[in-house]
Amino acid sequence: MSHPDFLAERFEAHRPRLHAVAYRMLGSFAEADDAVQEAWFRLSRSQSRGIDNLGGWLTTVVSRVCLDMLRSRTSRGEEPLEPDRRPEPVAGPEQDALLADSVGVALLVVLQTLTPAERLAFVLHDLFAVPFEEVAAVLDRTPAAARQLASRARRRVRGAQAPDADLRRQRVVVDAFLAAAREGDFEGLLKVLDPDVVARAENWVNAGAAAVARGAASFAHAARQARTALVGGLPGAVVLDAEGRPERALAFTVVRDRIAVIEFFTEPGRLAAAGIVLVP
Repeated sequence: MSHPDFLAERFEAHRPRLHAVAYRMLGSFAEADDAVQEAWFRLSRSQSRGIDNLGGWLTTVVSRVCLDMLRSRTSRGEEPLEPDRRPEPVAGPEQDALLADSVGVALLVVLQTLTPAERLAFVLHDLFAVPFEEVAAVLDRTPAAARQLASRARRRVRGAQAPDADLRRQRVVVDAFLAAAREGDFEGLLKVLDPDVVARAENWVNAGAAAVARGAASFAHAARQARTALVGGLPGAVVLDAEGRPERALAFTVVRDRIAVIEFFTEPGRLAAAGIVLVP
């Protein structure tokens, strides 16, 4: 096997973890795909034979790419760290592990409340057990500062409203959204959208209830064709082509009986990986 082929094989072995890191950092499948692909480009252009720990190297690269994407996405500056403040103690590793396991979908909502540095520190350390020394290297800060950033993020995650757990209750909200979209009912859409709702696809992002409602109301025909489904374990909808294959899909995150995140899938590769299950 040639070295490029061997390198590609090793990269593919790391891809699922890299995508998981990027998705939790960015909250978008499309942007996560872009970040992982950028990591591959950088690896293919690097002196890869000199990399001792490929997994660690790739995690660092993906994290830095995500950090750049987050910083370019937001105009809000990060709060400066107070050098004389020590990191606050946490309740213990068991509680931290439980917290990390519980925020898979909640993190999509909490993402918007964290600075890029807080987000990176929390995701890498709390969700993927990356040591603070390595987190600090990505952020170009001290380990103590990285620890404090993760502590801040952890407090915000603990205090955030988690997505609704009752799938049937979520389904009612999603069905109300689809019914309003089919009728072009702008006011009906506003009733089920969170004021700060975010809608994302492969090549665009829309934010705010009014903007998302206008977009949804303009797709009444597609909404009429949509069938209810689970998309990546979330309540969603799917439009099938003439041969019964998914042509586009939507996944919804519901918080306090309002839709907080809508993820659109239109690219064949993303549709195939979305885990779409039709619901009778």
